[in-house]
Amino acid sequence: MDVRLLLENTLPGLGYELVDFELTPGGGFRVFLDKPGGITVEDCVLVSNHLTRLFMVENIDYERLEVSSPGLDRPLKKESDFVRFSGQRAKIKTRMPIEQQKKFSGRLAGVVDGAVQLEFEGRTVAIPLAVIDKARLDPEF
Repeated sequence: MDVRLLLENTLPGLGYELVDFELTPGGGFRVFLDKPGGITVEDCVLVSNHLTRLFMVENIDYERLEVSSPGLDRPLKKESDFVRFSGQRAKIKTRMPIEQQKKFSGRLAGVVDGAVQLEFEGRTVAIPLAVIDKARLDPEF
């Protein structure tokens, strides 16, 4: 069974969003989740207990399960993430150069025609979602 698909189908029913999922060395899973208002330790315990039972029922073998908040520098994976966090600062790394660079840091300004609008250095650059390698929020303190 596809564990990512199982998580994508299970977590929303519990009131959580799957932010990211990783396989860890040694056969474990790392699950990052979010919800409006943020994640507490109690949320992590609840989801961990639920997933432990679910994996047992689905006969999914694993060594270790880690459930966590994505942190303040949350990864941005889906188009909806870039829309949701519009107005916030982000760091984006692309697979190929856009305007002779691959690393950008600026303020998200939404998505237009499949391209993230990022305001930086007094201008706006359009970064196609298809060429984004990694993107994270860049928290302001």
